[in-house]
Amino acid sequence: MDSGRASHVEGRGLSRRHFISGTGSILGAATLGAFDLPPAAAAPREAVIEPGAQVAALVIGSGYGGSVTALRLAQAGVDVHMVEMGMAWDTPGTDGKIFANTTSPDYRSFWLRTRTKQPLSNFLGFPLDRDVPRYTGILDAEEMGGIVVYQGRGVGGGSLVNGGMAVTPERSRFPAVLPSVDADEMYDVYYPRANSTLGVRTIDPAWFDTTEAYTYARVGRKHAQRSGFRFVFVPNVYDWDYMKREAEGSVPRSALAGEILYGNNHGKKSLPKTYLAQARATGRVTISPLHRVTSVTPATGGYSVTVEQLDTTGTVTATKTVTARRVFFAAGSVGTSKLLVRLKGTGALPALNHEVGNGWGENGNVMCGRANHLWDPTGALQSSIPTAGIDNWAAGGAFAEVAPLPTGIETWASFYLSITNNPHRARFTWNAAAGKVELDWQTAWKQPSITMAKTIFDKINAKEGTIYRSDLFGVHKIWGDHLTYHPLGGAVLDKATDNYGRLRGYSGLYVMDGALIPGNVSVNPFVTITALAERNIERIIADDF
Repeated sequence: MDSGRASHVEGRGLSRRHFISGTGSILGAATLGAFDLPPAAAAPREAVIEPGAQVAALVIGSGYGGSVTALRLAQAGVDVHMVEMGMAWDTPGTDGKIFANTTSPDYRSFWLRTRTKQPLSNFLGFPLDRDVPRYTGILDAEEMGGIVVYQGRGVGGGSLVNGGMAVTPERSRFPAVLPSVDADEMYDVYYPRANSTLGVRTIDPAWFDTTEAYTYARVGRKHAQRSGFRFVFVPNVYDWDYMKREAEGSVPRSALAGEILYGNNHGKKSLPKTYLAQARATGRVTISPLHRVTSVTPATGGYSVTVEQLDTTGTVTATKTVTARRVFFAAGSVGTSKLLVRLKGTGALPALNHEVGNGWGENGNVMCGRANHLWDPTGALQSSIPTAGIDNWAAGGAFAEVAPLPTGIETWASFYLSITNNPHRARFTWNAAAGKVELDWQTAWKQPSITMAKTIFDKINAKEGTIYRSDLFGVHKIWGDHLTYHPLGGAVLDKATDNYGRLRGYSGLYVMDGALIPGNVSVNPFVTITALAERNIERIIADDF
């Protein structure tokens, strides 16, 4: 924290020492030992795919694309087996809760790390990250090419750890994202279908205007509108009726208890409550958690698939080979892209075309905080579910989510995750000498995102007489330009695949996730990923089954 900001806070009766004493929650990594690490465990036997199994459709991953695929195939009468690298997240921890709180990460929080890597690494000059036991936790902070990519690990994929902002992009922006896709079909059929099945709703504006939990968002609205920016409510998959009961105190708090980054225990309608619940109800879908696909090769009857089974320490406890007539890659943009590049580079699938690995982007993500005046408190109680954003896409190439800082204390801070029209695209390649997939993203490529985000926040700061926070992402660092929550691309539609996700060069192999989308959708991407999967699987079922 810079000295100017320190005096800004202390001069109003809140000393740095008292401020820190109130942040026992956000600095709660110091209490990580409070929860015992359970013994290493494997997936439940009833869900484990057996060696030598033959399946009609194997879906790799259980996020948005994979869940859509499994549900629609099952409804068409096809038996589906889903392989998920992460846990099922259906068993409470030692505190009686399935998911850890955002403000006090523990062993459940991070995927196979021995130290947390939180998006906000610092607070008031104090580092937040602490040592944790190695465990198959829910959030993967994967470092590659100078960027940290946050990904959900578990049955439900990214739906477990995102903020639930269910944004359909402006109709006029869609052709620039996916030019080979009929926009009329998407907006008339597939976006509505996705939004309906996901359970998307918009917050009651009257409740938003009065509830304590969205004081921070109302401050964000005031500042945006006073600077002439368009402030928009954004739909979400959270159960708003449940949140109202949280505020009344009639149900356990979830969003109002700061739960989001490492899962939400009650109100959020993640995929296990929507698409995956419907898929399981068909009786045709089986899921193997803690299983990781390492190889796919052509074989009699389809494809031979090698799968590693993990325990909760990440140790491989079994290696199996199964046969699948058709394989659907839905391991997320990074997971699918890395696997396909590996398979092509090692000769397992040599006929994959040269477009595999191309077109990866980070949706223009960049984060920042602003230090507000005493007369603009943002609230000690902040709902962890974002509801609104600032739209300056047409003029400045940026859409900024008004994000929470659920510390449990007053911070006088506004926090934002921006999505920008960053033009840079990276490529995954196979490094044979090192035996791994690499990404050629460059840290300097974030500068266009910062420039675009500044079209909003420089103007607001000038109007309000405020400054940027410099204590959230390191020492004297204003911009969170080291990360992305929204990886996209790597197996782009109509390039690496045909126009419906069929991988070129192989019959019976498909891509069904965010790898199909070339790097940027101008808003939070999961509704577009879902709608595109709905479109593609409908055609695949009609033509291929």
